[in-house]
Amino acid sequence: MSKASYPLKLPASVKAAAARLAKEDGVSLNQWIAVAIAQKIGVVETAADFLARRAGSATPADLLPFLDAAGQEPVSAADRL
Repeated sequence: MSKASYPLKLPASVKAAAARLAKEDGVSLNQWIAVAIAQKIGVVETAADFLARRAGSATPADLLPFLDAAGQEPVSAADRL
């Protein structure tokens, strides 16, 4: 595995929390941050893949009939501010 370095500037409170959690996990702060980033990448890529498969060949124009129909319903009391 190749490695690259990146100078990361964090707010002090975020760094302190990450350092505390890394210590609880028994790993270095660097390792903890690397794993956290990898997890976030996995979540974002999985969500993007899911949404792309779910949308199929639909286009934004395909939603217009649904949006037009939704405009005909009165706003419910629960949705009012």
